[in-house]
Amino acid sequence: MEQTRKSDKNTDNGNIFYAVAMRGLVAFPKMVMHFDVARQKSVDSIEMALKEGGKLFLVTQHETYVENPKATDVYKVGVVAEIKQVLKLPDNIMKVLVEGVYKASLIRLIDDGETLKAEVKRMPTYSRAKVDEVETEALMRSVKDVFERYSQYFPKMPKELLTSVMTQDDPYKLFEAVTFNCNLNYRDKQTLLEETNILNKLSVLFACLSSEVEILELENLINEQTKNSIDKGQKEYYLREQMRIIQEQLGEDDGDEVFEYINDIYSLKLDKKNTEKLLKEADKLGKLPPSSQEAFVIKNYLDTVLDLPWNKYTKAKISMDKAEDILEKDHYGLKKVKERILEFLAVHMLNPEIKGQIICLAGPPGIGKTSIAKSIAKAMGRKYARVSLGGVRDEADIRGHRKTYVGAMPGRIITALQQAGSANPLILFDEIDKLCSDIKGDPSSAMLEVLDSEQNNAFRDHFIEVPFDLSKCVFITTANNVSAIPAPLLDRMELIELPSYTAEEKFHIAKEHLVPKQLKEHGLKGTQLKIEDAAIHDIIQYYTKEAGVRTLERSIASLCRKAAKKIASGDAKRVTVKAKELQDWLGVKKYLPDLLSQKDQVGVVNGLAWTSVGGVLMPLEVIVLKGTGKIEVTGSLGDVMKESAKIAVSYVRSVADKYGIDPDFYKNNDIHIHAPEGAVPKDGPSAGVTMTTALVSALSGMPVRADVAMTGEITLHGRVLPIGGLREKTMAAYKAEIGTVIIPVANKPDLEEVDDVVKNAIEFVYADDLAKVLDTALIKQPVKRRRGRPAKNASAAVAN
Repeated sequence: MEQTRKSDKNTDNGNIFYAVAMRGLVAFPKMVMHFDVARQKSVDSIEMALKEGGKLFLVTQHETYVENPKATDVYKVGVVAEIKQVLKLPDNIMKVLVEGVYKASLIRLIDDGETLKAEVKRMPTYSRAKVDEVETEALMRSVKDVFERYSQYFPKMPKELLTSVMTQDDPYKLFEAVTFNCNLNYRDKQTLLEETNILNKLSVLFACLSSEVEILELENLINEQTKNSIDKGQKEYYLREQMRIIQEQLGEDDGDEVFEYINDIYSLKLDKKNTEKLLKEADKLGKLPPSSQEAFVIKNYLDTVLDLPWNKYTKAKISMDKAEDILEKDHYGLKKVKERILEFLAVHMLNPEIKGQIICLAGPPGIGKTSIAKSIAKAMGRKYARVSLGGVRDEADIRGHRKTYVGAMPGRIITALQQAGSANPLILFDEIDKLCSDIKGDPSSAMLEVLDSEQNNAFRDHFIEVPFDLSKCVFITTANNVSAIPAPLLDRMELIELPSYTAEEKFHIAKEHLVPKQLKEHGLKGTQLKIEDAAIHDIIQYYTKEAGVRTLERSIASLCRKAAKKIASGDAKRVTVKAKELQDWLGVKKYLPDLLSQKDQVGVVNGLAWTSVGGVLMPLEVIVLKGTGKIEVTGSLGDVMKESAKIAVSYVRSVADKYGIDPDFYKNNDIHIHAPEGAVPKDGPSAGVTMTTALVSALSGMPVRADVAMTGEITLHGRVLPIGGLREKTMAAYKAEIGTVIIPVANKPDLEEVDDVVKNAIEFVYADDLAKVLDTALIKQPVKRRRGRPAKNASAAVAN
């Protein structure tokens, strides 16, 4: 950019003029136009131009937002115009009327800091090239046609102008008449200004006008549709208002009620189809007598639909630290379960829109499945709703009844959403394995849609009849018996198995959770009632036999009630429950300790068994009698255990020489195998090593160590196969003060789940074949042994 001295003259004979950079406007030769000027530099340029001849160079900016344009910011072609009139307005705004004189090209732009000047060179407005008359005529007709269409969208356009254009025979005058009176984009006008050939000018003008007409047609169509829509809505509003007033005059009170229903339906902002359906119901209600039965049905229906949490979502940020603290505070143990739940929450934190993650918490009663679901809802910051499915045998309980039936109501899913008051709650389906089916339908089939993320985005309850989106909900189910859940339903869920609590875990749960809870519920303080640790251990061992802690909590509640009675009656201020006094508080012991072999005996082996309430010690007895080779199995044993007995006999026959057993023992003797507590059914393959050891002991006369317990399945060739329930079985051995436990070598990795207190107290022997089991358990030279736990260094030597 260059600067000049103020002595530079702007005269007709020179080629330097004061300049104004136009924003969004293009001037043409012979065109009279007016515009407003607000920039100080432009105002000063106009004032100086008036003093020095009234000529001004008008050039258009490339972009309208540039405040201080340079040479690169303006087009190279503009118009030298003559100032006809200037009017100063308030706020230093100037209104200018000009007439274009001739077209000029910009050579350089001069900015002296106060005004803007331009050195220009005059250009011909039109070229003198010869044009084809036929092509010119065709272009003129096209321009006239499109201008006529253009004028239809501007009713205030003077008819004289339209007549002048339509009767014009001169292409130059036609171009000027149309261009000067059309509101085209300034970039298109600049193109028309720079073009000199009349055919090219008309072609560009025709293209620009055609594009503008298409835009105007589309804009007009949109405006018409909007106007029609608004008119229809206003018409309905006025009609409904008139109907309401008429009903008021007639003394019918339902007018206001129907009007409120309609307003509420619109406020739901449902899609058009569902809105129309609900409006039809409201219209039907307005035409019925208020006391009619059908009116009552429709009111009940609309109240239920409007009460649903449509588009109401709970927003809460998941914090992993907070979630972990909640789980640890609410539940003791269950390490693997907590880890899986934290993984579940982490995925929801990273992707809140994830679908299809449905967890099934499976395990024995009373281990805290329902309370875990509550903790998950608290950690996620979602509303919580519980749906009990135990004993549900009617499909309508899930999907609801048709509203035309007497006493119809929505299903349990919709009811849970109403209770939660949110469209994305955590819904717990409790006892899903207790669903029943009968002649009224199969409710488990109705649950398939609810738990399928590909289908539940439009769940349709029979009562509601309007689809509701369940895809934002989080579903958790609980079950006691997984095998009772239908396969298609189980396939939609991810199974998390909760193991039964060990005695050590029950002790911690009682001391840290149950005792403080019951003290609070019974109005007692920690200083008023104290339950010794030994007493809690004895309650667990002698007064409860369960997988969970419900009976344990009831026993603690019983202690609290008896203590509250003593304190309230004034017999004592403080009460301490001791282990030796438990019989006075809770009565005689309900359960005896597990049976076990108290001394080294022939034919008696301590086996380990798993039950739904934890592990137990199960002694197995074998006696050999003179006979004809019969094998008697008693103790309410199942088919699998009977087969294990046959395998044991066959294996002993194969190793009879090694242990000094008569090879014909199976011909000359009867063998009786018995598991005590015959009223309790027993089954499973894990008693194989126990039976074999008892048989070898009974047939060889070698005693079995009383401080040894064992578990494992066997094969005909003497291999020891892995078993399940190792955690519970080892806890039973620990409670019975067993010093050594023989387990299959394949179960060695499962010791990670065993409590540390058990691993520190018991010596584990890992057996891969029966020879290792027999060498460990049998005493080849009968000696008197002191029963008890081995030293820690001996345990380590055998375990390694």
